[in-house]
Amino acid sequence: MTGSPHTARLIAADVLRRLRRYVWPPPLTGRPRNRAYLRDRMIALPLLTVVATACFGWAYGQLRADSAALRDSFTPALVALADAEMSLRIADREAGLSLAAGEAVRLGGLSDRYRTRTTHATQSLNQVARSGALTTEERQDLDVISGLVVDYGNWIAFAQSNVGDAALRDAGLSYARSMLCSAPATTPTSAAAAKPAADGYPPCPHTTGSDATAVVDRISTLEGNLRGRLAERAGLGAGVLVAAAFAALAGGLLVVGLWRTQVFLHHRFRLRVSVPLLVAAAPLLAVPFLTADAVLADRAQQRVTDVAGELSERTSPRIESTHDERPFGRPHPLLIDSLAHDARHDLAAGRLPALDGAAPWVVPAGLLCAVLTGAALYGYRREYVLIARAGAAA
Repeated sequence: MTGSPHTARLIAADVLRRLRRYVWPPPLTGRPRNRAYLRDRMIALPLLTVVATACFGWAYGQLRADSAALRDSFTPALVALADAEMSLRIADREAGLSLAAGEAVRLGGLSDRYRTRTTHATQSLNQVARSGALTTEERQDLDVISGLVVDYGNWIAFAQSNVGDAALRDAGLSYARSMLCSAPATTPTSAAAAKPAADGYPPCPHTTGSDATAVVDRISTLEGNLRGRLAERAGLGAGVLVAAAFAALAGGLLVVGLWRTQVFLHHRFRLRVSVPLLVAAAPLLAVPFLTADAVLADRAQQRVTDVAGELSERTSPRIESTHDERPFGRPHPLLIDSLAHDARHDLAAGRLPALDGAAPWVVPAGLLCAVLTGAALYGYRREYVLIARAGAAA
């Protein structure tokens, strides 16, 4: 055990000496031994190739995977949640207005917009469930929300069936609204009193913590959780930054080593250029394009993070119902649809289309280049040894 620190120092000194000899080799005018030089390069160049491509490939693959997750899971889930909340609040106002008509609702029923919006809310919640963005616990919460939406519709139907009895009608509407919003600013005492608020819709403040039991509160909680995970996926994590730093360092040393090796072979072996090493270094030409693609992806992810915040902060039922809706029609395109379009556009523009599918091939290409480099240098070293032995024998 007493020799362990001394052994570690010797190993570290040997590594530093080899690294210094790799980065600053003896001048070509001197007489470094060809066999030793090629042996060092035969080990260093393939090793640097593997390290550089493994780190770069992992970091690049993570960015591409994050963009795919934002595009296919998180953004559609957030859009569907915002859509469901706005549809339910629009439906609630339509239910209040229809019930306020009294006996007329027995003949004509609730408005078409109420039926359209409740159906649309159910479809949006199903889209969230299929998005794959929720955890197991959140999926259970979504099932609770779907059940509460069904119960909300049952109580509205109860109020409709008892529209002739003001007390039962108002009790059904009031209880339905308490399921939708946990703490409404006003509790109507009659269906006629269920007048729109200043913006035309009954207020529905979001409640958090243990009091978040209503539908809108639970949807808001899911939105907050998804926005947090989306921001985490969109940010450059410590692992990606460390891998990028190692890739840049190893890549820089690799480029310098390949160039010095070509110069060495030109002077000592009288080769104009080493074709095998050029072929092995050819994939390095793709690195600037892959890097540009990664930068575009990161910028697009940051923009999508802003869009996710706007989906929760700027949407309102007043804006989403400012046009004549068709059955099963989409909401007003000025906000939810517009923000969803912006997110899709940003993620689509945040990449170089020609490089789609390139991420899984970075590491295999690096391994192939490492094998080609090692084989080429092994061939040069073996040829030099044979020539040297033949000269010594002569």
